[in-house]
Amino acid sequence: MNQNGRRERKKAELRSRISEVATALFLERGFDAVSVSEIAEAADVARPTVFAHFARKEDLLFDRYPEAEALVVGAVNDRPAGTSAVLALSDLLVRLADEGHPLATIRGHFRRFWEVVAESRALQSRARELTDHLEQAIAAAMANTAVPDPELTAALTVAAYRTVHLRAVRRILAGEDAAAVATEHREHTIHALAVVDGHLTNMARDGVGAGEGLGM
Repeated sequence: MNQNGRRERKKAELRSRISEVATALFLERGFDAVSVSEIAEAADVARPTVFAHFARKEDLLFDRYPEAEALVVGAVNDRPAGTSAVLALSDLLVRLADEGHPLATIRGHFRRFWEVVAESRALQSRARELTDHLEQAIAAAMANTAVPDPELTAALTVAAYRTVHLRAVRRILAGEDAAAVATEHREHTIHALAVVDGHLTNMARDGVGAGEGLGM
């Protein structure tokens, strides 16, 4: 491994360690009750080091956003010929859920994570911002791969999955059986994105613009 590669590996390892320490503290005490100085001390790094890796405190908990963006953009860019961008994203989300990947799965042991987010307005605001960034990244990938009306297609896709995901999270927080919720979440994901894809396909077949088809 060359010097640059070794340096990047160590940087990634430090970033991961800081996030793990921060997440443990957030889960134990809540997001707003933990300061960045406490995180730095627990991780045995200087406070500026924390901000060198994370621009915002909220990103210590949402540290996997870059991975999420890379996955969805890759799904759109690398989809097989004949597969729509929406269904490529559906396939990705279902696969990640089946693998137990934290970016898409619904499991009972993530309940405390969702509770921490629900307890903090700062985290909820940041989650909305990151969702907007994700939508923009998907729209750009769709535009680059000749998807008609990429901005609206991305917006409908993200809105559909967000609705399905938040409904499942609320059910978990309400105490419903996690295994049953996870099974239904998988089915709802497939159905919701199939509805979006079908609607857009029908409009394209009929020669109707997406905005016109939605009554805009």
